Amino acid sequence: MKNLTLPLTLATGLLLSVPALAQTTGPDGVRSSTDYPAASGGSDSRNTGFGIKGGFTAAHFRGDDKKNYSDEGSYNTFHAGVYAQYGFSNKFSIQPELLYSRQGFAGNNGLKSNVNGAYDTRLDYIQVPVLLVFNIFDNVSIHAGPQVSLLTKVRENGVERKLANEDGKLDYAYKSLDYGLATGIEARVGPARVGGRYVAGFNDIIEDQDFAKTGNRALTNIKNGAFQVYVGIGFNR
Repeated sequence: MKNLTLPLTLATGLLLSVPALAQTTGPDGVRSSTDYPAASGGSDSRNTGFGIKGGFTAAHFRGDDKKNYSDEGSYNTFHAGVYAQYGFSNKFSIQPELLYSRQGFAGNNGLKSNVNGAYDTRLDYIQVPVLLVFNIFDNVSIHAGPQVSLLTKVRENGVERKLANEDGKLDYAYKSLDYGLATGIEARVGPARVGGRYVAGFNDIIEDQDFAKTGNRALTNIKNGAFQVYVGIGFNR
């Protein structure tokens, strides 16, 4: 849990700032979501546009087989990408994103005899969340929605390895597809955005464990989890 101190502190700071941000409407001359005519159906809303974003990620893993990893902890890394947003009212909008996200975890599955203690498993994903956004206040919103992730690269203890175990020489394989749920909160002042999010993966990270090589200790029932804190710049349509 000590590895989660920084992201939890950042998330707490964000939540404490929400009441103050809710009292402002941003810099002079910046129109609020409710300034736009209702007849536009939301297409002329400040909730419609696109932007860039990026920030800090504290990734970890969950699941029944987590107990079979020693020295487990979070893997601190980053994510970055682009988003589009379409407002269909002054309260609701849809926000798809395209992100590059490094995730993973710290832990030792006991299969590397030359490694003592925890080591990092790095998982590089291309992620596509599709989020329903609800404005609590004009410049403070919550969001939630499904996310699909494609695994592009794996590094164990700093060494790149194949995702699949096609030749049967590896102890297990990595699943190339993950899916899950993302939920969070975001605040805006003018074009700037700052937010926090938790992403939970529902698919196992590992598959096709070769018990003849690993022994009877199961390693496959583990799933992704990640706390994200980010900043972004938006451009209204």
